[in-house]
Amino acid sequence: MSSDHGFILITIVITSVTAFLSYSTNALLHSGSVSHDVSPRDYYLTTDAHWFNQTLDHYSPHDHRKFRQRYYEYLDNFRAPDGPVFMIICGEGPCSGIAKDYMSVLAKKFEAGVVSLEHRYYGKSYPFNSLATENLRYLSSKQALFDLAAFRQHYQATLNVKLNRSSDNPWFFFGVSYPGALSAWFRLKFPHLTCGSLASSAVVHAVYDFSAFDQQIGESAGQECKDALEETNKLLELGLKVNRKAVKALFNATELHVDADFLYLTADAAVMAFQYGNSDKLCVPLVKAKKNGSDLVETYSKYVRDHCMKVWGLHVRPYNRKHLRNTVVTADSTYRIWWFQVCTELAYFQVAPANNSVRSQQINTEYHLDLCKSLFGKGTYPDVDATNLYYGGHKIAATKIIFTNGSQDPWRHASKQTSSPELPSYIMDCHNCGHGTDLRGCPQSPMVIEGKSNNCSSPDVVNKVRQQMVEHIDLWLSECRGSTRSSK
Repeated sequence: MSSDHGFILITIVITSVTAFLSYSTNALLHSGSVSHDVSPRDYYLTTDAHWFNQTLDHYSPHDHRKFRQRYYEYLDNFRAPDGPVFMIICGEGPCSGIAKDYMSVLAKKFEAGVVSLEHRYYGKSYPFNSLATENLRYLSSKQALFDLAAFRQHYQATLNVKLNRSSDNPWFFFGVSYPGALSAWFRLKFPHLTCGSLASSAVVHAVYDFSAFDQQIGESAGQECKDALEETNKLLELGLKVNRKAVKALFNATELHVDADFLYLTADAAVMAFQYGNSDKLCVPLVKAKKNGSDLVETYSKYVRDHCMKVWGLHVRPYNRKHLRNTVVTADSTYRIWWFQVCTELAYFQVAPANNSVRSQQINTEYHLDLCKSLFGKGTYPDVDATNLYYGGHKIAATKIIFTNGSQDPWRHASKQTSSPELPSYIMDCHNCGHGTDLRGCPQSPMVIEGKSNNCSSPDVVNKVRQQMVEHIDLWLSECRGSTRSSK
């Protein structure tokens, strides 16, 4: 699946009240901001952390090292003893609790217990005190899937002791963005451990040169806004040649000494508007400025400062290579960790399309490969062919996975958008339907309590998909229970 350095997915920088994360576009940019009238207490179902001793290397029969992995549980709605357990997968960032989005509505409806496991290396679930490249070799989606399986078995065994029973509860897995991909991949690799999965905005197809990403931004923007963005990008490049310090100062980004890194920041800022259902915040003032002959760069920088940075959590620091090379574990380590996953197995390199790009042509394949080499050493390369061969990419051959995508979300082109009876896929088509709309509502950032759909431009579209989600979940949980009874 999260908006700092490079991938707006996923995938949600993080504030102190984030469960969704808000990293760079490189981090799939999961929204980490909350509406100003919402207190942190209202944002979460729970923030009480628990700990599980997780295996470091699931692929070694000889390495028995463990690390502490953080998780959360919320059982207020749980119908003991045989109610379902909903697993919310955390992804590329700290997991600070169980958010009160549309998942809270589903849990209440199905009388489900909810658990959420923090991804290895992120947040407080780090195996090592150093993020040197050699210590990152246990960081992969494959290890993360085994983490989920091991935790699921442990938690079920613990639940059985509490409830004095021997049979498993029905489980259902959920994830948005990169965690959405993990949710789909878990059902693919461990079908006996979950009745089904919801893969919201799930980036199941690893993409090397992801030019379709910006092509979608252009389509979502519409011609007038796209033209204004293209012109703004050209003016930014020209301004850097004339007085780069002054231009970067407009964006509070003078610390970015590499011009291409600065241009990645400005590209990500545009992406945030469309990915999270706030395109009017960008397009209305920019188109107006173009028509009036006003300063486009100044107008754009105001949007970045007032919205991206103040409201949506965009930070400059994660675009700084010096910061990304820091191997000391800190609260900002998320970006280095996610770049390692990007540079070794997933890519999602957001390269500028050949023509009419809203992103600088300096952001190309060579830029990404150079950055990977700079951060992790020679020979670092994302083997996307191996990743797609292992999981299937767009052709994932699994059953009982619900795929959902927002029509304006550029990440949907790395998801599965074709539907079949066993792998239903739904597109929510509305003006502000972006990343994770089915669970987050509109806009997708700032956070909306219970993921309400009333502010979506077409609420009925979102509500219809949600009803279809409920029907699939209900059916697959019923089939799971029937299978369990018949095997006794």
